Amino acid sequence: MTVSASRWDLSNVYPALDSKQFKSAIKKYKSLLDELEAFLKKAEKANAKTDPKKLGKLLGESTDRFNALLELSSTIGAYIYSFITTDSRNKEAMRILSEYEQMSVQASVLNTKFTAWAGTLGKPAIKKAVNTNVSAKAHEFILFEAAEQSKYLMSEAEETLAAELTLSGGNAFGKLQGQLTSQMTVDFELDGKVQKMPMPALINLRSHPDESVRRRGYEAENIAWAGVQETLASCMNGVKGEAIVLDKKRGREDNLHASIDVARMDRSTLEAMLSAMKDSFPMFRRYFKHKAKLIGKEQLAWWDLYAPLGKTDKVYSWDEARDFIVENFNKFSPELGAFAKRTFDNNWIDGEQREGKRGGAFCMGVPAVKESRILANFDGSFDQVSTLAHEIGHAFHNECAYQADKTELQQATPMTLAETASIMCETIATEAALEKTSDPQEVLAILEAQMNNASQVVVDIYSRYLFEKEVFERRAKSELSADELNQIMENAQKATFGDGLDEKYLQKFMWTWKPHYYRTDTSFYNYPYAFGLLFATGLYAVYQKRGADFVPAYKELLASTGQVPAAELADKFGINIRTKKFWADSLAIIGKRVDRFCQL
Repeated sequence: MTVSASRWDLSNVYPALDSKQFKSAIKKYKSLLDELEAFLKKAEKANAKTDPKKLGKLLGESTDRFNALLELSSTIGAYIYSFITTDSRNKEAMRILSEYEQMSVQASVLNTKFTAWAGTLGKPAIKKAVNTNVSAKAHEFILFEAAEQSKYLMSEAEETLAAELTLSGGNAFGKLQGQLTSQMTVDFELDGKVQKMPMPALINLRSHPDESVRRRGYEAENIAWAGVQETLASCMNGVKGEAIVLDKKRGREDNLHASIDVARMDRSTLEAMLSAMKDSFPMFRRYFKHKAKLIGKEQLAWWDLYAPLGKTDKVYSWDEARDFIVENFNKFSPELGAFAKRTFDNNWIDGEQREGKRGGAFCMGVPAVKESRILANFDGSFDQVSTLAHEIGHAFHNECAYQADKTELQQATPMTLAETASIMCETIATEAALEKTSDPQEVLAILEAQMNNASQVVVDIYSRYLFEKEVFERRAKSELSADELNQIMENAQKATFGDGLDEKYLQKFMWTWKPHYYRTDTSFYNYPYAFGLLFATGLYAVYQKRGADFVPAYKELLASTGQVPAAELADKFGINIRTKKFWADSLAIIGKRVDRFCQL
């Protein structure tokens, strides 16, 4: 159902899109770009490779200039997206976004130019140079990473052309998918009234207590997606086709390679995690089968996956959701509780469901004011309370970096570690809900929500990984029709959910509305969620042993996620993510929750 919720406020960032302050920021952005371009040309010609002090100064000034540019561009981008994501019919915002993206081509080119320059210098020269300059030393990890990644660059002319063409290529297809899916509405009868429901609200009916509503929602959703599937298939082909060409030209091993590097992990770590996930499927299928039994069925249909169990008459008001989150975050850390309260009190969250607004949820940093903004689609369910806790976790992650005075370059967190704080906060909320009740029906409802989320992050995420992997393999040979994409998705779901679901009623259209498939900058934005869940589960186990003493080290970890590879951060907590055992141990913790669920 639709429940009253807040809209976010960014008036402390800029007064309006047509304000003098915003126009001045755009003008400054262009100026910083031009100044950085001139500086990099000068730095390249300086021939300072053999002079550590001279090179150190150039590297230090380079990082300072990039940080200033990134702080401004990230703030401008977040401000524009605050309009685009909540009202996709805002033509003025769309026009400004297009202008901003045109300008940002230069930023992409300059980043490539700097990476290439770092490659020509090499790690030995950079190592000597950074010890002579404070700014350069503070960004040693980032500089080494740039030198390493330079081997996967095309020529400067090719990289410039690619950055320019993506605006009318893959990036344009991604925007089309977002606009189309956010503007779709369906006339749907609910509570005796026909309502014009935006797609996010229709999708949220999957957790409705009445099976007839869930099934009708599923059927209405599929009819709607079928009507636009060819357009969205074109979007998918455009995005993946561009990625295939560029990855090949850049010398990547495959389309997964860049994702692993961006995640700051290695292929063996990913394979260890995926192997442990695959081994856990029988455990999750046991959960699916017990859930089917509890609702009086032999197998779950897709529309039953999110069916609530136990005492489900609780509908949280916005204020009740706030109070629950703040109270229980306080128990983990008063600082976390106070921060959560600030996100609500200062209207950092846009929680209202409405037409034209993007589905799902996300958090974005606004570095100029050292704040975050959160988008959600709040419907009063505990699932949405949990989602709010998740996104506030992202915001707290940003807060830890801001408090530690980390620069924008130092805050560039890989996708894998970006989910650490969010899933930790989600876990805090769920465990708190379990502790507050002894009512078997309430315990069942909360455990169901917990198991449902875990199954989505492990089983469904694995299906998305399989889907994207096959899409890349087949798209390299030819374009894929909507029917082929549907079949690939169904096959992936059969391989992961197995006999836990009725294969006659899967969700072949899952690929249509998930925005992660339509990103030109990042392929395989799926397995990082599983990494985040299992890594945070392992960390939560450490917290349970160490209590309050855990919090300072945890905050330090969050502040440092942009400066150290994932494995090194994990080592500080005695966690070895390179082995299958760690992932299996985290899944075993979830397994105990499945055991408890199956006893109810």
